[in-house]
Amino acid sequence: MPINQLETNLSEITTTIAYLEKKGCADQKLLNNLKDERDRLLKDLKLK
Repeated sequence: MPINQLETNLSEITTTIAYLEKKGCADQKLLNNLKDERDRLLKDLKLK
């Protein structure tokens, strides 16, 4: 996958997590899945 696509996905997932947390999302499973995906993308981009 191209770096630009990974960066785009990372940005969108991070924005979604922030939005859901701000709105008080009660679905911890969803938030955890998004955070896991964000961590995977960071690792793929060698940022974590």
